[in-house]
Amino acid sequence: QVQLVESGGGLVQAGGSLRLSCAASTSIFSTTAMGWYRQAPGKQRELVATVTSGGLTNYADSVKGRFTISKDSAKNTVDLQMNSLKPEDTAVYYCYARFIFQGDYWGQGTQVTVSS
Repeated sequence: QVQLVESGGGLVQAGGSLRLSCAASTSIFSTTAMGWYRQAPGKQRELVATVTSGGLTNYADSVKGRFTISKDSAKNTVDLQMNSLKPEDTAVYYCYARFIFQGDYWGQGTQVTVSS
């Protein structure tokens, strides 16, 4: 059973920055993609950013230019650097990983709250 553990959420003022980190309990060399999703109250879960095994990245239009996703295969982590945060970025952020053999896994989520 693979575990994904997020950290780094919290409360920040608009314009501030946070860095989320997701640690996998196993090697991420066997993933085809990893990423971050978020879910705000009353809304559906939405994609924030993904990175493929080859290093290709994809971002939601709403975060382009402000968020950066990165992975460290040696540490089995995927991070999300969030700059210029806005109140509308407030949500629970979930780490996601698609493993070739084990399938899809989600973390438990970490709360990000941006005050205006």
